[in-house]
Amino acid sequence: MTVNFQYVDVDVSDTLSAFTKEKLEKLFNKFEFLISASVHFKKEESMHEKGKICNIELSLPGPRIFATSNERNYEVAVRETISDLERQLKKRKKVYKTH
Repeated sequence: MTVNFQYVDVDVSDTLSAFTKEKLEKLFNKFEFLISASVHFKKEESMHEKGKICNIELSLPGPRIFATSNERNYEVAVRETISDLERQLKKRKKVYKTH
């Protein structure tokens, strides 16, 4: 499992990277066809309530899967993004099973 992290206008956080990697490992174990993940953390200053953005792009056979979320803190954003990705992966897995 390869996970690349990018922090845009945010300080690099080892705990946030470890938290995200732990959540992604569950996806990689559940869906064996995943190749790698690219994670981007951004901070949007114009958002007062939210503004903590997490983008995750998964590489797998066929088109890549992408999800993003904008929440009040990064941990919640990671959970929301991974939840969206899991929903997309379940649909993709059904397509693989029919062929």
